[in-house]
Amino acid sequence: MENGNKEIYTENKIEGRNAVMETLRSGRSVDKIYVLMGSHDGPIQSIVREAKKHDTIISFVSKERLNQMSETGNHQGVIAMAASYEYATVEGILKIAEDKGEPPFIILLDGIEDPHNLGAILRTANLAGAHGVIIPKHRAVGLTATVAKTSAGAINYTPVAKVTNLGAAIDQLKKEGLWFVCADMGGTKMYDLDLKGPIGLVVGNEGGGVSRLVREKCDFIASIPMKGDIDSLNASVAAGVLAYEIVRQRG
Repeated sequence: MENGNKEIYTENKIEGRNAVMETLRSGRSVDKIYVLMGSHDGPIQSIVREAKKHDTIISFVSKERLNQMSETGNHQGVIAMAASYEYATVEGILKIAEDKGEPPFIILLDGIEDPHNLGAILRTANLAGAHGVIIPKHRAVGLTATVAKTSAGAINYTPVAKVTNLGAAIDQLKKEGLWFVCADMGGTKMYDLDLKGPIGLVVGNEGGGVSRLVREKCDFIASIPMKGDIDSLNASVAAGVLAYEIVRQRG
């Protein structure tokens, strides 16, 4: 990472069978792996199986494509793209709120898959004064270069924690005094809810919204008034509308 107006986020390119396998096994965030199309090589098949365990995106490409991508000239049929950005912890996010003397305001994302949405939400989170964002480890986009670019620099100032189980994270935060509101069409109009105090805002994914198990853990369900002919907002727009209603109420 660099300061100033230069690029402040990079994505590490990892090449070679052993290096890619060890990166996957280490638990480090791997956004995508590129695998030689049609390869039946044992080690590469093992890498594919390991990547599937971690819900890593797998793209099967030609040898020419791998050669173009390779920086070492020795990719051995596989290249991984791993985030160089370090994730925060839930405890670290709470500490930020404590140090500022503010009631915690955390945004939790239930399976956001579009990197542009995640980047836009990070930008909103920063401008709305949220102390951090929590994303699930599986079936959701991580901190990719596209996310960083879309966030317009917010990725460097708004901590993001990645958790194995979003429901368990909510339970943990409830013990710290937070209560939770999620966005859903069938809820109470957001203007009629008290959104002050220590709060977690839960936003669902682009297709199915907040999952049932996560929604059941929320204390309130907020709906955004809509006057048009379609029935839903883009996930990042919904996050922005609700985040700023929280800002308004918190004063």
